[in-house]
Amino acid sequence: MKSKFSLLIFLSFACLTFSQRLDKLAVVTSAGTKYIPVYERQGTLYFSLIHFAEAISTNYYYNEETHKVELKFDDYNLKITAKNPYIVLTSRADNKSETYQLPTSTYYINDQIFVPLLYSIDYLVKASGNNIVYEKPGKIVYKGRVTPETKETSIGITGISVEDKVNGTLVRVKSKKRIATYTSSYKNNILTIIFRNVKANAENLAHKYNKGLVSEINARNIGNDTEIKFTLSNEYTTNEVLNAEGSNDILITIHNKIFARNEEREKNKSKWDFDVIVLDAGHGGKDAGAIGIGGVKEKDINLGVVLQLGKLIEKEMKGVKVVYTRKNDTFVELYKRGKIANEEDGKLFISVHCNSTPHKPTDAEGFEVYLLRPGRTKEAIAIAERENSVIEYEENPKRYEKLTDENFILVTMAHSAYMKYSEKFSDILNKQMNADLPVSSRGVKQAGFYVLVGAAMPSVLIETGFISNKKDANYIKNSKGQKNIAEAIFKSIKSFKEYYEKVMQTEL
Repeated sequence: MKSKFSLLIFLSFACLTFSQRLDKLAVVTSAGTKYIPVYERQGTLYFSLIHFAEAISTNYYYNEETHKVELKFDDYNLKITAKNPYIVLTSRADNKSETYQLPTSTYYINDQIFVPLLYSIDYLVKASGNNIVYEKPGKIVYKGRVTPETKETSIGITGISVEDKVNGTLVRVKSKKRIATYTSSYKNNILTIIFRNVKANAENLAHKYNKGLVSEINARNIGNDTEIKFTLSNEYTTNEVLNAEGSNDILITIHNKIFARNEEREKNKSKWDFDVIVLDAGHGGKDAGAIGIGGVKEKDINLGVVLQLGKLIEKEMKGVKVVYTRKNDTFVELYKRGKIANEEDGKLFISVHCNSTPHKPTDAEGFEVYLLRPGRTKEAIAIAERENSVIEYEENPKRYEKLTDENFILVTMAHSAYMKYSEKFSDILNKQMNADLPVSSRGVKQAGFYVLVGAAMPSVLIETGFISNKKDANYIKNSKGQKNIAEAIFKSIKSFKEYYEKVMQTEL
């Protein structure tokens, strides 16, 4: 039976603290309002599919043994399985099935299947025949049955721009329509990206280039999807696909190779020697950083760990120079820390910090290792904002205004040459600290820290623990705890140095 009521779905937001999460989703129809369970993980909101079906009065079948649920609409049946990233749409007219892959898996919690809200909307539109539009901040509006006129609005990709940078190429896919899902693959110098449930005028996207990483672009529509193929030069190494802030556009960063070309390698060999480590004690002087349990100051803990670590390196790693961005309680501007590292020709940059929460005491605990990339989760964004807030103490905070949104992505492309080394060191570091310390690991993450922007070398930022947590604070403010942390980092540096030098022998 055709749906005869209008549907409005909105999110009930809680305060954005580490301990609070969204707890329900309001589904509003002309028949009334119903609240359904939600689950939030790493900034992505998931909702219970069965409860959603009940809220909009749609028939469904649930198999408790296989954990599969099938929603039955007029034109399609939509099937989803727990702990599985695939959605299957089966036409009720000819029984033909289409399978789509979500960028994240579904979850099975409390006997319910939770699906990612933003990534599944387009498939619900196709299955139900209803034009459901997501409107920030967290509102979904039902606008009636999809007609031939409204289907035409699925043509959303309007063009492509290509900008060559020193460290690679930035591609902007311009779109009038929100692109919820996309997949990418690389083979034989061809980078293929498929944008789901959005069409393009393919002829307008085709182009040939005489220089840069991208030599040719070709595009075609496949059903409701757009496939774009980028022919790349042999200088290609990696790529990343990102949603642009404040628009429906997609940004694609295509990175070039780390090293100079063959004729220059011998000449530049010495610059890759692992001979300088830069240690950065976060905050300092008039910038105390976070204030923890009992009034402990983050700046003091950071300096204590860095000085202990520096002594170990100087004693045990002959031939390796240690550079400190500060060795006492002084204030050093963020941009100067990266400048110091570059001027000293650093081969590894380690910035030491402590984590905290707005309210004390807190249950949040553990250390984290961060890489430089624009943060994608609420927690990463919040931590970056807190660590970046040091600029309020600087004489010229406006110098950082350009490091926002797309410009920040462009700046971080400079790190593409070192990213695989940053990732390798962060993995070694996370495992070593987790094995040696009583402080639990919260994993390797990514965020947009200004202090890492300036350092053109493998770089990580360590949050050694939560000084807003009594257990963590007691450990990391203690000289013995700081020594243990320094020893774990030192072991990681030694392991990384061995890996780095083996790679250099192969590459150079």
